[in-house]
Amino acid sequence: MENNKQAKDNFKMPGMRGPRSRQQVEKPKNGKKTMIRLCKYFSSEKLMLLGLISAVIIVVVCSVIAPSLQSNAIDTIASKRFEQLPFILLIMIIVYLINSICNFFQSLISAKLSQRIVKKMRNDLFEKIVELPIQYIDNHSHGDIMSRMTNDVENISNTISQSLSSLVSGVLTIIGTVLIMIWYCWQLALLSCFTVILTILATKYLSGAMRKFYTKRQVILGNLNGTVEEMVTGYKTVVAYNHQNEVKKTFNETSDELTKTGIIAEILGGSMGPVMNVINNIGFVIIAAFGGFFAINNMISIGVISAFIVYAKQFGRPIDEIAQIYGQIQTAIASAERVFDIIDVKSEDKSGSNNMDSLQGIISFEHVNFSYIKGKTVLSDFNLEVPAGHKVALVGATGSGKTTVVNLLMRFYDIDSGSIKIDGVNIKDIDCENLRKNTAIVLQDTILFSDTIKNNLKYSNENADDEEVINAAKLSNCHNMIMQMKDGYDTVLSEGGHNISQGQRQLLSIGRAVLASPKILILDEATSSVDTRTEKHIQDAMTKLMKNRTSLIIAHRLSTIQDADLIVVLDNGKIIEKGNHIELLSKKGKYYDLYMTQFAGNAT
Repeated sequence: MENNKQAKDNFKMPGMRGPRSRQQVEKPKNGKKTMIRLCKYFSSEKLMLLGLISAVIIVVVCSVIAPSLQSNAIDTIASKRFEQLPFILLIMIIVYLINSICNFFQSLISAKLSQRIVKKMRNDLFEKIVELPIQYIDNHSHGDIMSRMTNDVENISNTISQSLSSLVSGVLTIIGTVLIMIWYCWQLALLSCFTVILTILATKYLSGAMRKFYTKRQVILGNLNGTVEEMVTGYKTVVAYNHQNEVKKTFNETSDELTKTGIIAEILGGSMGPVMNVINNIGFVIIAAFGGFFAINNMISIGVISAFIVYAKQFGRPIDEIAQIYGQIQTAIASAERVFDIIDVKSEDKSGSNNMDSLQGIISFEHVNFSYIKGKTVLSDFNLEVPAGHKVALVGATGSGKTTVVNLLMRFYDIDSGSIKIDGVNIKDIDCENLRKNTAIVLQDTILFSDTIKNNLKYSNENADDEEVINAAKLSNCHNMIMQMKDGYDTVLSEGGHNISQGQRQLLSIGRAVLASPKILILDEATSSVDTRTEKHIQDAMTKLMKNRTSLIIAHRLSTIQDADLIVVLDNGKIIEKGNHIELLSKKGKYYDLYMTQFAGNAT
């Protein structure tokens, strides 16, 4: 049973939320600091903020005045002063009309204010995301980053549009109502506080109980969705191993638990209204009883009793609302804190002023030491010289440091010590954008965008004309493939290019690299995920691409690098062998073992 529970917990999906009105309150780490930063966004919308506050104040004043006018109308009728009644009724109509108009403008301004502020925050966040160091992206979940852009920003937006004006209105309503109740009859005002105390206690108890069960339901719902997601994504595996019954059992158990918890949560949620009605009715009884007593003794009028009943209702409602709004504001501040955490991340270091447009392509690693995590060295005293126009292949087991070499050359990460130079110039002194402009990379996992094939090819060179695009496609052996498609170069790819095969995506990636016309070329296991026939097409395209270019090749398939000028064998971040294919085979070392494993079937 414990194992089942643990398994279910692992099914939790990121970003899962329960009902918005009952969501769990997330508390910020440093609410004061975050609130000050949020206020800076409001400072640019001073005029709109002033308009909102003005509308709220007018609404509150109208809400406070209306029961008093009602009281005067009742007293006028009771005293038979009918000549004054039309004037009082006219004033009441005007007050209610102003209240309605200002309520409308309050909602309108709140919506505009929240969207403007959130737009600025969203823009600031996105501008920071595109400047984030690769290290940050690698060390943080993509889902977490996306959650901050969507869920957290949405939380802030909802709080500003729904809670800000309600908070100000609630506070002002309480103050205004208390003052006018004391002014009418302080004794009756004190008695009314009894119901307020009951309201606070009931709200506190019921909210705590509801939060517990709504939170539990939220967790179980996440587990249930996770179960469904895993079943759908791994459906072939489920069917292949005849695990349908086990999946159904897990789903039913979770569903039953969700049902039981949901019933309790809904009962508690539904009880809030009736409990509040009972308390309000008790309050009305107290006001009616004592108000009647005071009226008999000529302490107050019948109209005042009527006004007190309305004021008591007005007084209790904002207290309950403020308690709920407080939780929403806490959650919004916590969301803002998560957004600011990314905004405060130091942007990628793009320092360097040297342009290398006329570079030859000589690459040298000199005594390079590097570690992703302090204390865990990945490259140790790494030295490598790559002559201009040469093809150098990096081979070795997973985790040997091959991809790290590429990451450092592209300045995705900064080295701990040593130096990396191109044409004798330290890459830290080279303009980062210029370095990457003169370097093209073809990755194992090709990234294509939801756009036309032409625009995907032009991603590396936006200024390329149609003739250059077609020539690049021909050189990369993908022109014929493109022309066989319905819309040719105007064919729109799905997100990630999943409406074409892996091999086709790789050829387009090579075409993109060709169009970039780089001085330095990096091929990171470009043929590892394709069949032998497709590999031949890709290999031919890469051979054309590498001609007269300094090339670094990372490969698991040793057949693709046999013609390399230099093969470097890595192990635990160190070079243990280097030479061409024939030389390394004759040494019968690590490379020989790798080669025989792939082509002769010998175990190592």
